[in-house]
Amino acid sequence: MKTWIIIFFLSFGYMVHAQHIVSEGVAYEVKGKSIFKGGIDITHTLDKGKKDNIFKTHKNQKKVTKRAEKAKKKQDKAHKKAAKDLKKKQKAQRKYLKATKRLQQDEAKFKRLKERGHLSPNAEEKWLEKLDSSKKNVEKIRKKL
Repeated sequence: MKTWIIIFFLSFGYMVHAQHIVSEGVAYEVKGKSIFKGGIDITHTLDKGKKDNIFKTHKNQKKVTKRAEKAKKKQDKAHKKAAKDLKKKQKAQRKYLKATKRLQQDEAKFKRLKERGHLSPNAEEKWLEKLDSSKKNVEKIRKKL
């Protein structure tokens, strides 16, 4: 049973790989080195010049389809890269907005605590270091934009 399934899929794959060619207004089907017209093998009935012409057309058609597939892959890759870059820029923008918001909140809190007199000299020094590192972080993120 397995062999019949394998044979079926192999023959189906062989049939799928047939290329339809139109040469001099007549439709042919090329499968490997055989030429079919209307499902009948006419490889031996054609003269050498016509065979060569059909195979040449087949080869050119294969090249064109390969080029088209390659161009499509390249376009898809460029599209994915553009989407990835856009996502990266949006993420950087969100980080920047978050960092600036955090900096503003920290500055406001520092001012409130300083005005009320709730900061010791050590705490004030720590707050200044924290604000300085936040400012550096904002500048670093801004450069990435």
